Amino acid sequence: MTYPPPIYHGDKGEVSALYRPDGTEPELVYPNGTRVHYLSSGESTGGLFGLYRWECGPGVTGPDPHFHNTITESFYILSGRMRIYNGEEWLSTGPGDYVHVPAGGIHGFKNESGEPASMLLHFSPGAPREGYFEGLVRLAEMSDEERREFYLEHDNHWLDGR
Repeated sequence: MTYPPPIYHGDKGEVSALYRPDGTEPELVYPNGTRVHYLSSGESTGGLFGLYRWECGPGVTGPDPHFHNTITESFYILSGRMRIYNGEEWLSTGPGDYVHVPAGGIHGFKNESGEPASMLLHFSPGAPREGYFEGLVRLAEMSDEERREFYLEHDNHWLDGR
């Protein structure tokens, strides 16, 4: 494997780092209390990746098994216990555990611990996942056809045929 082609073509470097201090308020808070921090969106990374901090409360939350055709998804557990589906079984993961799912890989995640949990979600390439995250709160208002279109638009393919 070799390095990819250059994406920066200058010869002096530039001041362009982004700093996000701990304690920055999340961009999205779900009615169940789950908080989502948009650390690096696909837009902010030029489509290279997206990175999000996902903070769950003690209630059961998270998607059932599904897959994506266009993106990989990785999970790094920061605190608490998360169950991550690897396509065959639900793994019980804790702080420091990492799961990577290639495009097409069946996966899901759940906080079923009864305790708060947090993790980093990494998507590559950087798809516009913010629209998906924000649209989830409107699912109940959508018709079956609108939900199917929403999932297809955001490359979510459910195993139960939603």
